[in-house]
Amino acid sequence: MNVFHFFKEAVVTVVHKLVQDGHLPEGLDLSRITVDPPKETGHGDLATNAAMVLAKPAGKNPAALATLMLEPLRQLEDIDHVEIAGPGFINLTLKPDFWRHQLLDILQTGTAYGNSLLGAGEKINVEYVSANPTGPMHTGHGRNAVLGDAIASLLQKIGYDVCREYYVNDAGGQIDALARSVYIRYREALGHPIQEGDFQEGMYGSDYLVPVGQELARLKGDTWIDKPEPVWIEEIRRFSVDAMMDIIRADLDALGIHMDVFTSEKKLVDEGGVDAALKTLEEKGDLYVGVLERPKGHDVEDWEPRPQTLFRATAYGDDVDRPLKKSDGSWTYFASDIAYHFDKFRRGFSKMVDILGSDHGGYIKRIQAATAAVTGGQGHAEAKSYQMVNFMENGVPINMSKRAGTFIKLRDVTDRVGKDVMRFIMLTRHHDHTIDFDFAKVIEQNRENPVFYVQYAHARVCSVLKHGLALFPDALDDLSKINVSLLTDASELEMIKVLASWPRQVEVAALTREPHRIAYYLHDVAAAFHVLWNKGKDHTHLRFIDPEDRATTAARLALVKGAATIIASGLELFGITPLQEMR
Repeated sequence: MNVFHFFKEAVVTVVHKLVQDGHLPEGLDLSRITVDPPKETGHGDLATNAAMVLAKPAGKNPAALATLMLEPLRQLEDIDHVEIAGPGFINLTLKPDFWRHQLLDILQTGTAYGNSLLGAGEKINVEYVSANPTGPMHTGHGRNAVLGDAIASLLQKIGYDVCREYYVNDAGGQIDALARSVYIRYREALGHPIQEGDFQEGMYGSDYLVPVGQELARLKGDTWIDKPEPVWIEEIRRFSVDAMMDIIRADLDALGIHMDVFTSEKKLVDEGGVDAALKTLEEKGDLYVGVLERPKGHDVEDWEPRPQTLFRATAYGDDVDRPLKKSDGSWTYFASDIAYHFDKFRRGFSKMVDILGSDHGGYIKRIQAATAAVTGGQGHAEAKSYQMVNFMENGVPINMSKRAGTFIKLRDVTDRVGKDVMRFIMLTRHHDHTIDFDFAKVIEQNRENPVFYVQYAHARVCSVLKHGLALFPDALDDLSKINVSLLTDASELEMIKVLASWPRQVEVAALTREPHRIAYYLHDVAAAFHVLWNKGKDHTHLRFIDPEDRATTAARLALVKGAATIIASGLELFGITPLQEMR
């Protein structure tokens, strides 16, 4: 049960009754009513703004309307106490038995607790990673991958039909540079040493292309030696991209990430996707030939006031209109992106979420404008941009460059610290904040390490359950026989309240696309459990297991099982395996 939704419905019912009794006018907009946790924990369990948002349209003072609502709210079965706070907010305190029965709901539902039908099966496309297929994934791609995957999992949990998609940027100059780099390695494999100047600026000189060149030499022999570029460029392009995507898929697999769809930019362009999208814009009057003004605040040496094909982006909320053709007549990258989002819409996705690096922040408005235009307002593109990750070794920054080959492979990080640590650390901060990833610190086993702290709590609850069920094997077999009213300590009730807030945590994290909220919440669950653990050490009557008291032990084992269920559910959302014991 989502406690907050349940009591919002109860508050709305109270308002309807006041309308029926003539205390409030008909036709009030009740959609702005909320029931949330109070800002201060000492002010009850729930707070509603109902009197605040209804007062003006009802022609009443907020405090007077709140007073009118007090008695009907007091009559609700699960309400223990109601009070007015501030100018008209209403704080609700629930009966302890209400919370205790939420624990039984958690145990009965298992890790499906927190699932909802909010998404109503609507299709939504989450596009993430989409690293250029010019080499193995480096550490900089890790945050994108994990953030996108967690957002997709959250959306699934609240009832959306989610498609995880990778956009393969296999068109354009960087792929030509890759093919030329592989050709040099192909020649090298056939005994033609690399000469100074072979790897020109923009090419990929790292050793990761050596085996690609060797495989090409094995398959083709000396077929292309000393042949002009037009003879081999297309075939080596295809071969190189396929080889890189095999590596990228393996890197993703090691991180526990599995995409539903890989969409090729080159295939989209070759099959007329750009033409179709721009034709749609042209028919709507959203394309024109014009001259852009010189970019403000930038000294662009090659800028010239030439006529260009422009997209009328300002009509859809962008800051300036956008060019769609380069001076050589080829499409801009943005034109391909318009086609890609149009393609997603034609595949049935009116909702799209793009995970972008912070260097793409200026790209967000234009792609949202283009999506709205090309779909006739029926498609919505949402972008989340994330800040970089600072990788360090014992506090010393590690500098990386992919083209120069001085980067750390994502796979090496995954193999070194484990996918679970990698994934959790990438989700511990808001996407707008940078992350400091120190190899020495992320594997430390102390409470300062967030993944250890949460996993340690799960391992502890598993240990308690193991020992408790060894003593009373059938203690949790029949939930109806567990006397949860024996959970009377304030810390026990607080633990239940934290666990029962899980459905709301999931919903808010999913709707805001902010999975770091789950990381914070799991830390709170772990902290609440550790409080109980330490209380039991200091006060024998609060220990989880009492060999002389089966009933109390069963109730406390139910609480421990609830904690295990919620922690496991949260970790599984993150793609992390909950540990039964610490190694």
